[in-house]
Amino acid sequence: MPENKKDKQLFTVARVFFLLIVIPFSLMAILIANGILKLGITAKERAINVLDQEFQEEIKIRAINTADEVASFLMERKKDLLIATIIPATESNYKQFVNENKKAVWVKEDNKIRQVFAHLYTEMVLIDRNGNEVIKIVDGGAAKSGMVNVSNPANTKYKSEDYFSKASKLNKGEVYISPVTGWYVNKFDFEKGKRFQGIIRMATPIFGKEGFSGVISLALDFQHVAGFTDHIIPTQSGYVFKADAATGNYAYMVDNRGLVIAHPNDYHIAGLSGDGTPVPPLTDKTAEAMTKKGEEALNISLLGFMDPGLPEIAKDAAAGNTGIKMYKFAGQTKFVAYAPIKFYSSNDYPKPGGFGWVGMGVNVEKFNEIAMKASQDVEKEVKAWTTTIVLIIIISVILLFFISALLSRGIARSIEAEVPADAQEAALDEEDEEDK
Repeated sequence: MPENKKDKQLFTVARVFFLLIVIPFSLMAILIANGILKLGITAKERAINVLDQEFQEEIKIRAINTADEVASFLMERKKDLLIATIIPATESNYKQFVNENKKAVWVKEDNKIRQVFAHLYTEMVLIDRNGNEVIKIVDGGAAKSGMVNVSNPANTKYKSEDYFSKASKLNKGEVYISPVTGWYVNKFDFEKGKRFQGIIRMATPIFGKEGFSGVISLALDFQHVAGFTDHIIPTQSGYVFKADAATGNYAYMVDNRGLVIAHPNDYHIAGLSGDGTPVPPLTDKTAEAMTKKGEEALNISLLGFMDPGLPEIAKDAAAGNTGIKMYKFAGQTKFVAYAPIKFYSSNDYPKPGGFGWVGMGVNVEKFNEIAMKASQDVEKEVKAWTTTIVLIIIISVILLFFISALLSRGIARSIEAEVPADAQEAALDEEDEEDK
């Protein structure tokens, strides 16, 4: 067979291989590259547009869920107190009750984080009709001394508690629930490692044949309540040991008076001074002097001097509403989603505000900085992947071209060996005539 006809035959087979292999492969590679490019653009847009409506709604839903969890937890504790009224009033029964009511908490010891079970109630006390403590369980053990008459608030643990007088005026089945109560931790002590330790005092009257016979009191360890917000970073789906307030991204809790009761910086939590009087919260007139003293307790309702939006949030939440707002705090632009804690008590936490509210705050500027960095990282990755795919396409096309050439040469030789030469020449002559 003439050489030019052999070459033409070889070219025809190679062309078929190119059409069947190289072109589909190239199209597939282009589609993959285009998909990665579009995915990168989408990821970048989502990273930059961090506070879009959908994102805000997600944080608001988390605030609602957290507030509902707190409300359910407090309702269970109220039931515990009512159960305690039917327990036979003995030291052993009360000890058993306290020691069976525990909840897991996270602690950090020797730079290691681990989970332990802590008593829900730091105290359980039976008080007679005159205000004398009769049975007292403290931290799971029976108190053998130190019994006092709590009808005088000065004798109570925090020097000013009036739970006996309030509970003694209630009807059977009604419960008095105190505000969060604990010694105030100032900024200087906080920076040395001291943390707020408070309680919610719950008390209910008990009755005998002759009517009112005393009061039962439970002191709920507030760390179990604060734990619902302490471990949350609103922009992350998981939980952390402790949120860092310096990032501006954290959750907090406010009571029905507007006072902060859970916060990563404990010196913002309302508390009592040594004589049992409340440490006053910051106001526009006292902020400078109190900040110098390290006393920065916050009442959101009084922070209009920082941003007019803050009292509006407190007011709206106190009305039982859920919402989203932007405000300024400590020079930061903050986004907050808030939701009411729907735990109600007719005397102490009435509707619509209930116990208080949960806030989920995000530092807009810092979060946008992180988002921009993330978008730049995404862009770099997309460029790297696109370059890699282009190189793969070029190398693959070259390799496939040589492979198809080798295969077509082999097939051509096989055809030449199997088909008579005159038939091959006739077919090629026919192709030449068609081309002409």
